[in-house]
Amino acid sequence: MKNGLYIVSTPIGNLGDISPRAIETLKKSDFIICENPKHSLKLISKLAIKKKLISLHDYNEEAVIEKIRKQLENKKFSLISDAGSPLISDPGYKLVKYCINKGVYVTVVPGASSVTSALQLSSIPSNKYTFHGFLPKTKKSIIDFVDTLKDAKTTSVFFVSKHKILLLLEILTSKISDRKIAVCKEITKINERVFIGSSNFVFEEFKKNTKNSLGEFVVVIEGNDNQKKPLKTINAEIIDILKKLLNKFSLTDTVEIVHKIGNIGKKEIYKKSIEIKNGK
Repeated sequence: MKNGLYIVSTPIGNLGDISPRAIETLKKSDFIICENPKHSLKLISKLAIKKKLISLHDYNEEAVIEKIRKQLENKKFSLISDAGSPLISDPGYKLVKYCINKGVYVTVVPGASSVTSALQLSSIPSNKYTFHGFLPKTKKSIIDFVDTLKDAKTTSVFFVSKHKILLLLEILTSKISDRKIAVCKEITKINERVFIGSSNFVFEEFKKNTKNSLGEFVVVIEGNDNQKKPLKTINAEIIDILKKLLNKFSLTDTVEIVHKIGNIGKKEIYKKSIEIKNGK
């Protein structure tokens, strides 16, 4: 291994997702730069790695660079985050920029990423997307943020804490109810779940069980594609599908399913479903 800086991805949940190369890099490093030493110590202890940990945050990044700058060319440093790929809404950008500007060797050891994992699980187009980092903190700023997504042509991805997920879904329901969203919970962990559908459908699912709101979330929102196919109308085939679905699913779920697979307006589906339930 050359001396320099190694940007090393760590698991986002399942420890089995760390690569042999990542383990080897961490073992051969002289220092490991991390966000939270207490958190990172759990990982490296399980990997039987004993290295000095250097804490790096947005507020102390320049101080850390000044402290280690003389060693960067003749020592091996690994940069990790608390989970997943470093620098994705995490500190480290200034350090990488400094190393590149000074000619210090920099490379990446790729691995798990909650952003790409959520896109893969969402069934929402991922060929073009915008990553927005963490959801804003206040209700007003969240409303303003959602307003910016109304006309977004490409898929949007962002992180949400358990404290804000219900508020976000409530706001999405009132402002962006006509597009598919995916709320990915605890990706790769034992309680992993992915809720896919309209914001109203997902919001109702969360309200059914308070445990759904616990954990860490990545939200994916479909872009506002003005080129979507025009809505279809209900025909004999759709009526037959509605009858079968209503025997197995709730009215809300049936409307959501047929809306997605048939590209039919929800009001029309709801009206026809009520007629079927009433025997008309």
